[in-house]
Amino acid sequence: MNQSAVIHARIDSATKEATEKILNSLGLTPTEAIRLFYRQIAMRGEFPLELRVPNSLTAATLSHADSGDELESFASVDDLYASWDS
Repeated sequence: MNQSAVIHARIDSATKEATEKILNSLGLTPTEAIRLFYRQIAMRGEFPLELRVPNSLTAATLSHADSGDELESFASVDDLYASWDS
């Protein structure tokens, strides 16, 4: 396949670094990931991922998790299970 088309995109450096770390752990380069993404769109004829806006409860929960608020930790799985009964 002729690789002659070029795509340019700008992205913030933090997102780029975090994404490339994950791609590297999967053995993918950014170029390979973009090619894979584009091929999936072409093959499916649609966007290959489900995009949804979280409801207010989910958004609040994600926000708390990101900031480390209201998190519980347990010494064991048994302690976790016991917390469900209380």
